[in-house]
Amino acid sequence: MTPALSIIVPMLDEASGITAALSALAPLRMRGAEVIAVDGGSTDGTLELARPHADTALRSPRGRARQMNAGAAAARGETMLFLHADTRLPEAADRLIDEALARGAHWGRFDVHIEGRAAMLRTIAAMMNLRSRITGIATGDQAMFVRRFAFERVGGFPDQPLMEDIELSRRLGALGSPACLRARVTTSGRRWEARGVWPTIFLMWRLRWRYWRGASPHELARAYR
Repeated sequence: MTPALSIIVPMLDEASGITAALSALAPLRMRGAEVIAVDGGSTDGTLELARPHADTALRSPRGRARQMNAGAAAARGETMLFLHADTRLPEAADRLIDEALARGAHWGRFDVHIEGRAAMLRTIAAMMNLRSRITGIATGDQAMFVRRFAFERVGGFPDQPLMEDIELSRRLGALGSPACLRARVTTSGRRWEARGVWPTIFLMWRLRWRYWRGASPHELARAYR
């Protein structure tokens, strides 16, 4: 039976949390979704831990865009959802996606809640959601979903090491506006807290500004690291 929804999870050294992340998708699998875990060369056993909790677990060249494209190539569903390994979907995410696409959208995303100790993370999430709703640009943290035909028409994720979600949004935007679902995914605030919330905000603003000005994604990836 062909699944209605394929959930693609790129992974890299996620051994500490991948079992819980994929186990949380079990209710969706029971309702007919397939889960595809794509490892980019983990050295901590992530892929082996993922296998029992996914319909397909595979390796691909490292890089989130490459891993998600590899997952899309293996997917059987007519709708694909790209889910970061540290992000949790809301209950009935599959139904919410079906309803959004039935209203005519070809792609979309969820609102996001950033989990962490810093109170500022709630404001960051609110601003991300508002900006996305105004601009029609989604980020990977918002669990983007897309009809297969639309994903293939725009060529999938661009083969670049950063801003692949922004570029995919721009290309999909030519086909129509995204469905901006108010149901929230919950994502980890670990990178914000590890770097410091304000330094991370300023870094991401600078990187986005340089990207819109035409800077190379490879150059931006070096600056991000």
